[in-house]
This record gives sequence, C-alpha cells and structure tokens, in this order.
Amino acid sequence: MQVNSATRIPHMQADTTGSNYHRPVWERTLDYSISVLTLLLLLPLILAVIILVKIVSPGPAIFKQRRIGLNGKVFMIYKLRTMHLNVCTKDHEHHFLNLIHSNRPMVKMDATGDARLITFGRFLRTSGIDELPQLINVLKGQMSIVGPRPCVLSECEAFTRGAKLRFNALPGLTGLWQVSGKNDLTFDQMIDCDIQYTLRKNLAMYLGIVIKTPSVLLKQTWRARRNSPVESMPTPQSLSQSQFAEKVAS
Repeated sequence: MQVNSATRIPHMQADTTGSNYHRPVWERTLDYSISVLTLLLLLPLILAVIILVKIVSPGPAIFKQRRIGLNGKVFMIYKLRTMHLNVCTKDHEHHFLNLIHSNRPMVKMDATGDARLITFGRFLRTSGIDELPQLINVLKGQMSIVGPRPCVLSECEAFTRGAKLRFNALPGLTGLWQVSGKNDLTFDQMIDCDIQYTLRKNLAMYLGIVIKTPSVLLKQTWRARRNSPVESMPTPQSLSQSQFAEKVAS
C-alpha cells in the first residue's frame, strides 16, 4: 500500500462491490430518527421556500442532480433550486478544477457574486436550507446525516485513487470537512477530512459533528451577510499539513 504525499491517504480504490461496507445499527437509527424529526419540524419552512422559489423563478422548485455515492454508485440528489433554469455549469467545473490544482481555499463562486443565482439563492445556500430535501435521500438509504460531501460526476473524474477512498462511506448532509473550516480549507485538506471520517467513524464522532453543525451554519450565514471572514480553523497558509491532521483528528 502506497501513501499519497499530498493528502497522506493510502492509494486504495473504493470498494465497488459493497462487500466491505458495514453500516452500524446506531448510524441507521440516528439517520432515520434525525431525518424524520427534522422533516416534521421544518416542513412548513420547506413548503414556504418552495413557494418562494416558484415566485422568484418560474419552474421546478426541487433540483435533482446525479451525484457519486457509496462505492462510487450514482444516485439522484434532491435540493431546493437556487439557480435559474438551464444555466451553464462549465464555469463551475473550471473553477473547481482550478481549486484542486492550486492548493487555495475552496471559496465558492457565489461568495463573490454569481449571476446564476436566483433572488435569495445565496442565502438558501449559505444557510444550508437548500440541502433540506436531502433528508429524503437519507431516508432512502442513499446518504447519511454525516459523511463526505456527495460530489458531482465531473469532480469525481479529477480525483486521484487515494481521494476515491472517500467513497467507502455514505455521503452526508454534513461532515468533518464542514465543521473543520469548509471553504477556508484546500481541496487536499477536504479530502483528508473525508478520509479520516471514513476510516475512524464512530458514534462520538458522528454526534460531535451533528452538534457542531448548527453553529457552523449560523457563522457561515453571518459571514456571507457581512462579507467578512469569521474565526474558524487556521487557514492552510498558517497551518502545516501535520498540524492540520492533528487538529481535525481531535
């Protein structure tokens, strides 16, 4: 087994048979319980946003997209639509590839303004409200509440063999990357977070990420509103790779 010096993760392929994946009973139980409870509590909000989206941008309020899930299998993800219909995705794909190769923080395109977004679209994205329909994906067993971010097909094509080890876990609504700095981190550091959770997943880690997520979303929303940095984890420029690994592992 070789090790990728850039991401310090083993050069292994994701298990495409599913034979090596075991989903703990506690994870299935918590995923189902949290999803049902959240949907019941936030259903009025979801319905209100659906109406709002249809008012400001005629067309379907629910956006469906093919994503890469457990063991590299493709599934259809659900989101509240935040962009105009039939927008070009080439700029986003180019932006993501630049982030992979430049070792810069993974700042989203909409952080500095994105003409593809509908009215209130940026708020829906930064607050995480647009992700709420993915609770249906969790109930269908395609996602977990906690896990690596489900990537689109074009992103997967740019992953190294080592990075694809992240597909050995169910993708999640939130994850270690999201609560460890998210867009302040580089692509390699995001992969480190995904791999560490995939290899070390346990009940305490799962619950810790779930508990941290609401405050992270609030800070993220406030940051977008004020358009100024917030204190999170040290940035990649001020933190060595080994120090970063120790930080996210704690």
